[in-house]
Amino acid sequence: MKGDFGSLAWVNDEKGKEYVCTVDNDHLEEKKFENLRESEKKTCEDVNQIVGTERW
Repeated sequence: MKGDFGSLAWVNDEKGKEYVCTVDNDHLEEKKFENLRESEKKTCEDVNQIVGTERW
């Protein structure tokens, strides 16, 4: 993992909530929160908490 913008993945959960996570994008077939490893889920942040709006 590089630790730069290229190591970020934008994923959605099954309810449509959007997250930004620091993960290795190479193993993600479909960018779904449920497909992430537990260690990767811990790196995720809810985009709405960062931006403060439902859609930006």
